[in-house]
Amino acid sequence: MGGSRLREFEELVLLSVLIATPDAHGPSLQGVLAEEAGREVSLGAIYTALERLGRKGLVRSEMGDPTPVRGGRRKRHYQLTDEGLVHVREVRRVREQMWQKIPADLLGGETAI
Repeated sequence: MGGSRLREFEELVLLSVLIATPDAHGPSLQGVLAEEAGREVSLGAIYTALERLGRKGLVRSEMGDPTPVRGGRRKRHYQLTDEGLVHVREVRRVREQMWQKIPADLLGGETAI
């Protein structure tokens, strides 16, 4: 998982970008976080996390075309970079590996994954 550690919220935002692709923008990410993670999060918090993830090279963005529905305004779309994809795959691999090592009796008899 290399040198750039992510906070839990940043990791959730990365996963939300993947879920919302190809229409990953602030409000769609807000919806994914609410629906999938049970998190009611402000757009400001999401944009701050996206900015940090961009500085770390894990996310990139581009402006979409203006649309009449948006009053001629453009929408910024986000997607993971190749480095971002590598990062989420590695996080998943490590977590799954660790979950497999937890004895089932410690989880109330349920299987780890």
